Amino acid sequence: MPAISWDHIQRGSSPIDWCEDNYTVSPYIAEFVNTFSNILFIIVPPLLIHLHRPYAKRCGQGIHMMWVLLIVVGVCSAYFHATLSLLGQLLDEIAILWVIMAGFAMWFPKQAFPSKWRDSPDGRRKFSYLCFTLTILLTLMGFMQPVVNAFILMTLGLPTMLLLRHELKQADDDQVLSLGRRTIYLWVLAVVCWVNDRVFCSFWAGIGFPYLHGAWHVLVFLASYAAVVLFAYFEAKNKSDGPVPILRFYPYNSFQLGVPFVVLDHVGVKQEVNGNDVAWQKTN
Repeated sequence: MPAISWDHIQRGSSPIDWCEDNYTVSPYIAEFVNTFSNILFIIVPPLLIHLHRPYAKRCGQGIHMMWVLLIVVGVCSAYFHATLSLLGQLLDEIAILWVIMAGFAMWFPKQAFPSKWRDSPDGRRKFSYLCFTLTILLTLMGFMQPVVNAFILMTLGLPTMLLLRHELKQADDDQVLSLGRRTIYLWVLAVVCWVNDRVFCSFWAGIGFPYLHGAWHVLVFLASYAAVVLFAYFEAKNKSDGPVPILRFYPYNSFQLGVPFVVLDHVGVKQEVNGNDVAWQKTN
């Protein structure tokens, strides 16, 4: 793996330059919209950590790792678009890789494991080791051949959505189905924005809207955090001896465009969120 040199840290050292014009708003920030469109990655996960504290106590702290990794993605992406440095590009791409692979390690369906791991009590642990090893190899490959990173990440995004679709086929909760469909639509729209910004920049710049990569950041965050919530829901639901998961929305459950989160069913009990009691009832 080539060592990171000072040249790789320099502004503009990345071979990738997105459609947005550089240094038009600030002399210190290369792509202003692409930089600040990462703000959701940084401000929303702390709220999700708070909302999922009861879930994490019952089902494991792994979900908090996903929220922290999303923050890392936002910070690395903002650094990349602010500097357009090769180091920033690599940090951005590798951070996304780790989010996806961490999700696979925790929530990939056991039915799809190798047969000798499927019914093994430590099958999940072995699969996690496999994911970790593959992540390290892909990380090294990403540093040695940065040109393949975008291809790898887009390729990994497709099975993530297919796994989500597979889980949704077995769901019977209208809120879960609605959020799942919305997540897939957002991901598809995000990919369309990414491709258009990369391939059809001249057209979008010609009509005065070279900001589709910024739209990608917003849309892919909305799809990503919703996917994490849904996979956490399915994990709890698939545990035969575990508590019943219920999908709720913050700050008001009646507002389904709010922030989704998972609570564990305790009939007649209230969960306190930011000083407000959020009550729920089990539905048959």
